[in-house]
Amino acid sequence: MKKIRLGVIGCTTRGEVADYAQNRADGVEIVAGADIYPEARQAFLARFTKKFPGDPPPHVYADYREMIDGETLDGVFITAPDFLHEEMALFALERHVAVYLEKPMALTIPGCDRILECAQRNRTVLMLGHNMRYMNYIRKMKEIIDSGVIGAVKTIWCRHFISYGGDAYFRDWHADAVKSNSLLLQKGAHDIDVIHYLADAPTVRVAGIGNLSVYDKLPRRAPDEKQLKGGVAAHWSDDHYPPETQKDFYPVISVNDLNMIQMTLANGILASYLQCHYTPDQSRNYTVIGTRGRLENYGDEAVQVWTARRDFSWRMEGDITYRLSKGSGTHGGADVGIIAGFVELLRGIYDHLGATPQEARYSVACGCQGADSIRQGGVPLDVPPLPEEVENWDFFRCMPRSV
Repeated sequence: MKKIRLGVIGCTTRGEVADYAQNRADGVEIVAGADIYPEARQAFLARFTKKFPGDPPPHVYADYREMIDGETLDGVFITAPDFLHEEMALFALERHVAVYLEKPMALTIPGCDRILECAQRNRTVLMLGHNMRYMNYIRKMKEIIDSGVIGAVKTIWCRHFISYGGDAYFRDWHADAVKSNSLLLQKGAHDIDVIHYLADAPTVRVAGIGNLSVYDKLPRRAPDEKQLKGGVAAHWSDDHYPPETQKDFYPVISVNDLNMIQMTLANGILASYLQCHYTPDQSRNYTVIGTRGRLENYGDEAVQVWTARRDFSWRMEGDITYRLSKGSGTHGGADVGIIAGFVELLRGIYDHLGATPQEARYSVACGCQGADSIRQGGVPLDVPPLPEEVENWDFFRCMPRSV
């Protein structure tokens, strides 16, 4: 069995997803981690020692470039803040180190395209962290659609209720559009990708409206006020409600807390994505309507399907009800699955559920154009296509798809 040596850039918070890869018995080892914060490096080593007693501790670096140049790595997890994704991915890919890159791929369409070009030119594996494709309820919805039970899909709607916007995205760098562009990327890229996945087509045209309606009016930290240790300002509490009673938000708030976009997909399906960052509850609700029925998820534990005419009650179950269980591990087992998928790619096993880099790019492109449409007063904008040679490149096998 080929041994695999892995590094991590961004050692805490989302960086903990890399822990699922550590398996010395199977020849997979996290050998290094890089983070600019000393507290994060210490927390990384402490977590590793606790989870994997007896395994050699990883080397730690303050500079990710020193880690990549100083270690012999088969792959690297990039889980640093979004505005660093492009430069870090390019650095690793230029050195032929396979990359697992958290979504969103980059903050701009040209940034995504530069990453794709670099991976193609260097014939190096690139995988994106769109873990929702590994969630049981998403897979079940796709299975139902593909079975034909609801007929030909004509429209998909997603309502995204985000109770923790004030716990996370408006307390740290996400609140600054210079560092995040729009929360249609950090949060919306997940759902846009799922819509594309369920519809089997990307967005070609998008229009949107939105507002910064709550968090710009609340007390903020002073620009020179330090964040919590390790560079983390986000913190979760059920007491963070209602939002008007909270304080200590990020000094710069320039992203919308309410976004709504309408999408025309390449195959003619129409879709909508609605996102609010100050709801009391947290959930994603997808509705898919076809020519013979519709489906809808209830959280991540049930999918209902209606195939016959009826008067509707919210208490009434569909004609078919699918009860689902969560997988083990974070995000309902999705993180376990996607990390296993990356390890398999490094071993030449390509049959997995992950989004292709092209699909990840189209989710970012839709979010970018949707955000620009909102800024321009709702004018519809086209999503630029990829060049044919990039569209037809297999970023997992590192060869043209026709071969």
